[in-house]
Amino acid sequence: MSYHHNLRGCTDQGLTYHVTSKVNRDAFELEPDKMKELFLTVIEEAKTSKGFKFKLWNFCIMGNHFHFLITPEKGESLSSIMKWIKMVFAIRWNKKHNKTGHFWGDRFFSREIRDKKDFWTVFEYIDRNPVAAGLVKKPETWRYSGAYHREQGITKIVSLVTETAWRTDLKLLL
Repeated sequence: MSYHHNLRGCTDQGLTYHVTSKVNRDAFELEPDKMKELFLTVIEEAKTSKGFKFKLWNFCIMGNHFHFLITPEKGESLSSIMKWIKMVFAIRWNKKHNKTGHFWGDRFFSREIRDKKDFWTVFEYIDRNPVAAGLVKKPETWRYSGAYHREQGITKIVSLVTETAWRTDLKLLL
């Protein structure tokens, strides 16, 4: 997969992206479950109290990285959303561990989703991430994923893909 850095300050006119980011030095700093819970809280706050407008179609939080399948709503900047989520999490992680300095390795990487087939390929790749890592046998049993949230009916973070979503939110080529 080819990834590119997103241009800073650009608004993303309804484009959908596969986004990933790794912890500094590939350390497994997201490993304790309470750190993954903290990351989920930060994502939820980005959508609620901070008021960023985006659809998170799928996600997976692993021990040293995460994946998002995300569509910023009109007028929103993917860079601003990701900067806030990563910055707030890093500040809170550092505070909990009495540390300073960088938490994340680099800026996030993103790749624009080209069409419906590409969307589902990435969607399933994200679902399979914890299975491929040998952490669970079924995607929906990994608590820190869109698969688990969909299975449990938790919609605070993950957006459900419906026929209406294809027409209004995704605008992907069929």
